[in-house]
Amino acid sequence: MLLERTLKAGNIPPSRHRAMSTSLFGRVSQVSFIGSPQSVGFPFMNGRAIGGGLDELRQVEAKYPALLFKQQLTAYLEKIYGVIRDRMKREIAPLLAVCIQAPRQPRSGLIKGRSHNNFEAQKALSAHWQSIVTCLNGHLRTMRANYVPSLLISKVFGQIFSFINVQLFNSLVLRRECCSFSNGEYVKTGLAELEKWCHDATEEFAGSAWDELKHIRQAVGFLVIHQKPKKSLHEITTELCPVLTVQQLYRISTMYSDDKYGTHSVMASMRQTVSEDTNKSFLLDDDSSIPFSLEDISKSMPNVEVAEIDPPPLIRQNTSFMFLLERSD
Repeated sequence: MLLERTLKAGNIPPSRHRAMSTSLFGRVSQVSFIGSPQSVGFPFMNGRAIGGGLDELRQVEAKYPALLFKQQLTAYLEKIYGVIRDRMKREIAPLLAVCIQAPRQPRSGLIKGRSHNNFEAQKALSAHWQSIVTCLNGHLRTMRANYVPSLLISKVFGQIFSFINVQLFNSLVLRRECCSFSNGEYVKTGLAELEKWCHDATEEFAGSAWDELKHIRQAVGFLVIHQKPKKSLHEITTELCPVLTVQQLYRISTMYSDDKYGTHSVMASMRQTVSEDTNKSFLLDDDSSIPFSLEDISKSMPNVEVAEIDPPPLIRQNTSFMFLLERSD
């Protein structure tokens, strides 16, 4: 076979012949070297000679290598997307650990210098959440500078905010010290920083990121609402916290402590409902799936003029990409 002779001429070990024949290079080589059956003089099927005549003839169409390239490109895009998303998660995760619980003030500050300590506490609160905002802004600038489609950017931030939602909410329902009135005010102030970031980033790049925080937003809203015992279960589940399940609300209620006004929040109707269905978990799961398809990306690609893009040094130093330099120059 001509493909095998070509591989041997290139000093490629026989063990790699089969792998290469199934690769993109192998299929393109078959189309390029074999040519049409009429020009060679005998029929081929998948690059092999057959003796059954024209009835068994099946030509290799150019769309097959293109399809394989499309699949490889999709896998590459999904891989890069996952790397960017997971790197952002690793950067933000340590910050979330200090954003879920309000810092304790020294008792000496309660007597003397209260205003100064309150200012320092607010400054510390802002610093933690501002570090998250700084991380978000840095990745946004990098992706925009590298012509990442706005759809991809919004999908990344959507999953990052979903990750923030899961981490903060699960910490809230697992740690009793986080389910207090004052801590709810602390987290609510921090969430306002993320809401402002979504507004400044615009919907084009932030997408529905703010909506991804619905669990922690409603949980915090439940912590800071006044006169909880007077609220009916129907009012809470339909108006105040429609996203949260009864199991989640009951968990928050049983762990809640009002360190500011001394009120309570456990409701008998909620306890009865939970006792009837104890199999549902009150924790959230992080979704790490790929939230887009290649068709979505192709429809959202901006019109980028290649001549206006300066190739990176690795490409500029490779003679195989000289045509890009000619266009850019």
